[in-house]
Amino acid sequence: MRFPDGRPDHIEDYLVTVRTGAWFSWTDIHNKIYANLIVNDGGSKPSESDCTTGLAALQTAWDLENDSYKSLRRAAYDSVVNQLDMLYADMLAGKLDTTGTWATHIKAVKDANPKPS
Repeated sequence: MRFPDGRPDHIEDYLVTVRTGAWFSWTDIHNKIYANLIVNDGGSKPSESDCTTGLAALQTAWDLENDSYKSLRRAAYDSVVNQLDMLYADMLAGKLDTTGTWATHIKAVKDANPKPS
């Protein structure tokens, strides 16, 4: 996985999803390429195509989760504790409508990070 964000970037990231345990290793740990992949558990070795396709699928899933409006919103929302404080203050002020602090905060985040059409 890529540092620091954790995006899958090597076939090893796919291989650990295939089976549990230490089922694979490398003939050269400094050159982790498909040609150096060995199977330790007697199972079948995935094809190189399976590995590259599997890695691409992991990357696509990561990109959708981390580059989407959802992740942008998640990062922009205030903490739950602060949101509860906003709601409490809005209750005391009689602003449990779209003019309250909490509602305007949520709307601002959603407006800044809209769902794709």
